[in-house]
Amino acid sequence: MSFTVAIVGRPNVGKSTLFNRLVGKKLALVDDTPGVTRDRRPGDARLIDLKFTIVDTAGLEEADAESLLGRMRAQTEAAIDEADLSLFVVDAKTGLTPVDTALAEMLRRRGKPVVLVANKAEAKGSDSGFYDAYTLGLGEPTPISAEHGQGMLDLRDAIVAALGKERAYPPKEDVAVTDVDVPRSEVEGEEDEEPAYDDTKPLRVAIVGRPNAGKSTLINRFLGEDRLLTGPEAGITRDSISVEWDWRGRTIKMFDTAGMRRKARVIEKLEKLSVADALRAIRFAELVVVVFDATIPFEKQDLHIVDLVLREGRAAVLAFNKWDMIEDPQAVLADLREKTDRLLPQARGIRAVPISGQTGRGLDKLMQSIIDTDKVWNKRISTARLNRWLEQQQVQHPPPAVSGRRIKLKYMTQVKARPPAFMISCTRSDALPESYTRYLINGLREDFDMPSVPIRIHYRSPDNPYESKKKR
Repeated sequence: MSFTVAIVGRPNVGKSTLFNRLVGKKLALVDDTPGVTRDRRPGDARLIDLKFTIVDTAGLEEADAESLLGRMRAQTEAAIDEADLSLFVVDAKTGLTPVDTALAEMLRRRGKPVVLVANKAEAKGSDSGFYDAYTLGLGEPTPISAEHGQGMLDLRDAIVAALGKERAYPPKEDVAVTDVDVPRSEVEGEEDEEPAYDDTKPLRVAIVGRPNAGKSTLINRFLGEDRLLTGPEAGITRDSISVEWDWRGRTIKMFDTAGMRRKARVIEKLEKLSVADALRAIRFAELVVVVFDATIPFEKQDLHIVDLVLREGRAAVLAFNKWDMIEDPQAVLADLREKTDRLLPQARGIRAVPISGQTGRGLDKLMQSIIDTDKVWNKRISTARLNRWLEQQQVQHPPPAVSGRRIKLKYMTQVKARPPAFMISCTRSDALPESYTRYLINGLREDFDMPSVPIRIHYRSPDNPYESKKKR
């Protein structure tokens, strides 16, 4: 992206609505309640022919630095300092307030380009608020409607005028033909049935858990800065915020999500939106880290979250956070291992790591567990090895007999990875009991070293050529 733009303004002027309009997706949560956005959320924006990074921020308010509102303000000020340009959004419908005047003074002191945006200009009676915006001393306001998409062309022109054409339209870099990589299999005509794991590909990781388990603190410790809003209050995070960083040369994209409480306790509309956003982050992630509070682990909701992740087909790693608060680590660790095996039988061998997001203990071990689990989640096994294994499994434990005729498992192949899924051709697939499927899954885990990830087995029976013919 060529440049970075921060959307700033007081609460409830339509900043998140404008953010969603520019990125072309409903990424940010939008509600009539003031103060919905708390963290700064980046996104890839497109405005006519402009491409840039847009950052949604919390509404700026005067508050004590130690309070939640004060920490939200610090996050917004950090976004302004990092951006090349600020879109200062005011509400043309309700007019200016003393908070708008104070924010305009703060933006002037920073000396960076500012585009004054008068939102909700389509409303009746918005003319007075639009003309009042001239008194802020930030130049001519640009009337728009973020809700209906009006005034976007004028907004593009205002951004180009504030930054300059050279900055707004950087020259395109020519890509040489020699820089294009051609896969080796296409050149030599070779085909590898068990491809090697690509450790250079970016990895998407979602951090989930109950409220106040320490998810945002954990990500801040990974980044080495206070990128996400944290504090003693439960339920601070609302949007699913993505951040990127490098771990040993590999790009990691982490998603911080809102804490998920039991469904019966989620009553407010805003919390429902936050939980829905967290579920969306799980579906788009490749691997999910479920953060447990080590002082009160294995609550019923913790087990529900792990089961949800596995049913979505995602690889999971357990992180027992707040380990620095445990008085007898060895005894607690042995108890946690026993409970993990007993309470999560559907994820046999799942990796669990004791960590401390506050002190940074165990973070390298957690990242190594994430990489190892992702390798298993992407694993592919050749058809020849699978069929040899299937034959051995039937010798050790034959399938049951139905109506005096034994079920035959004829052929097995892996149909997909991420998660590993297998297809078995057999007779009477509808009569094969669930216990035999569990026997095969446990055998795959042990014999092919596939712990913790969900494994799918599908059965297919050959067509009966005489089924459609009537009996004489």
